[in-house]
Amino acid sequence: SGVKVRLRLRGGPARTSALHRCHQLGASRSRAAAAAAVATAKAEFRRPGVTIGTDMLELDCHITKDEQVVVSHDENLKRSTGVNANISDLKYCELPPYLGKLDVTFQRECHCEGKDNRIPLLKEVFEAFPNTPINIDIKVNNNLLIKKVSELVKQYRREHITVWGNARYEIVEKCYKENSDIPILFSLQRVLLILGLFFTGLLPFVPIREQFFEIPMPSIMLNLLMRKALFDHLTARGIQVYIWVLNEEQEYKRAFDLGAT
Repeated sequence: SGVKVRLRLRGGPARTSALHRCHQLGASRSRAAAAAAVATAKAEFRRPGVTIGTDMLELDCHITKDEQVVVSHDENLKRSTGVNANISDLKYCELPPYLGKLDVTFQRECHCEGKDNRIPLLKEVFEAFPNTPINIDIKVNNNLLIKKVSELVKQYRREHITVWGNARYEIVEKCYKENSDIPILFSLQRVLLILGLFFTGLLPFVPIREQFFEIPMPSIMLNLLMRKALFDHLTARGIQVYIWVLNEEQEYKRAFDLGAT
């Protein structure tokens, strides 16, 4: 059964949405899903992700030389395709296919295989999953990439089920400036600020415009970040809390016990 969470929409009241597992391909949160998926190919999102009950997809975006927004974790294609080239230096038609077999990040001695090895366009993922919430990581500080992603989100009318940003503060700021109707996630700089405000007792008095708090569980700041009181406070303010790089059942249990979305 799904865990009910509140998805706050900008400019409107909070509404209830049934989200119970967040699935990331490439650096996967789910061992079962990762073992069945190759990188972030469109068909692989469908099989191990949505069909097993995943309610949100997480993906990374880059832009090609001919201004096509593609779904790929790496800018350099050496690791995923065997070709030492950058996505931004190639036209979309020149992009090499993914390797047929890839190592699963964060899971030792685990590999994944797939048949659809073509690097997908972001619009293809939108078309394949029109009603599925998607978390977009803008991987490079590129104004054109941010603009193109915003245009696609608006074209497919996904503002209410899309979140975007990056660990870098300047990228999140550009995202917000480009389209404030799309919810943003906390940058690393803002995560550290939130922690400081929390431990000094000032957090309740500071306005927050971000709507998604996303942190890794395997962290050198584990004891500082994993605070139920912090998660409960953010949740009460309509902010969703996600913990990523979860591969074991006990890790999921700990995350949910702490109050993660």
